[in-house]
Amino acid sequence: MMRKCHLNTCPVGVATQNKDLRKVFSGKVENVINLFTFFTEELREIMAELGFRTINEMVGQTQFLRHRDDVSHWKAQKVDLSKLLYKVPADPSVGLYKSEVQKHKLQDIMDIKLIEKAKPALDSKKKVTGEFPIINTDRAIGTMLSYNISLKYGTAGLPEDTITYKFKGSAGQSFAAFGQNGLRLELEGEANDYFGKGLSGSKLIVYPDKTAKFVPEENVIIGNVSFYGAVSGEAYIRGMAGERFCVRNSGVKTVVEGVGDHGCEYMTGGIVVNIGGYGRNFAAGMSGGLAYIYDPSHKFSKSCNTELVDLDPVPYEDYDLLQGMLKKHFEYTGSSVAKKLLADWDNTLNNFVKVFPRDYKRVLEERKLAAAEAKA
Repeated sequence: MMRKCHLNTCPVGVATQNKDLRKVFSGKVENVINLFTFFTEELREIMAELGFRTINEMVGQTQFLRHRDDVSHWKAQKVDLSKLLYKVPADPSVGLYKSEVQKHKLQDIMDIKLIEKAKPALDSKKKVTGEFPIINTDRAIGTMLSYNISLKYGTAGLPEDTITYKFKGSAGQSFAAFGQNGLRLELEGEANDYFGKGLSGSKLIVYPDKTAKFVPEENVIIGNVSFYGAVSGEAYIRGMAGERFCVRNSGVKTVVEGVGDHGCEYMTGGIVVNIGGYGRNFAAGMSGGLAYIYDPSHKFSKSCNTELVDLDPVPYEDYDLLQGMLKKHFEYTGSSVAKKLLADWDNTLNNFVKVFPRDYKRVLEERKLAAAEAKA
């Protein structure tokens, strides 16, 4: 109701990490348990009254529902629920819920092959490589494999680049979703929406088909909402991304060659280096993390939502970080844009803008001051 969930200033102490505000929260876990106990007890009483023993028995039994006739509100009086409550006459053998087992065909998806080939890595951390064709019906590639990594090794995952897979073609939605530590997934082609969703340590590399005639930095190579809710890992994208790039990213480091509207929306951590174009409303609700925008035209401020962020020149202490990420981008993708920027580094630095959330900046300054005082 307060519309402050993204500001870390929730006045009732729910949507906040601020210790002082959390003290305001007056609820207790026992209250929630008590409430749900009452819910279930009342539900069991109503079910017994109607003659049902389980929830499944109630599904589809609309003949037990009645429209109240004691409603006095003038709007509610005119609502006609007869068509919703009508029960179509049917043979008793017609099922009302889960009458057939779902034919999900999970046994046929690509991840089964990826897991099989990765057995040496999963069993004894031996390095594994492989190449696979991919089409846009191949969705969430690497997600089941990541589950198997987590199942055995927990959040630590595997050592860097233990499993290196290369794909060629057009990847479906959620490529490398929740990708774990130890995975390196390289894609020659393009990918649909939710690329790297919930990424949890994987390294992702994307570049156009080597036979493609188009200019990578002028074309969208991955879809909308890439790295949504990503936690950790790194990614290098030779080409543009769609809208809402890195929304709710909290830890991924990535280089991209252009983004659509609402880039870095609600971002709380991680680092984004954008060496291409940008859409409107960049950094809306961005409370953490950093973004470095290459802005030779000096027009980025008109496209950035500065409610929570400052636009600063890149400080000396960030030079190595920025240059290092661009070098990796060139090494992994062969980016001509990165190559050009690195070749003229002094002038390149003058055209970068650092997007720095104010609250994050304040916290870093407080920590630096506290460390200096402790040392003194």
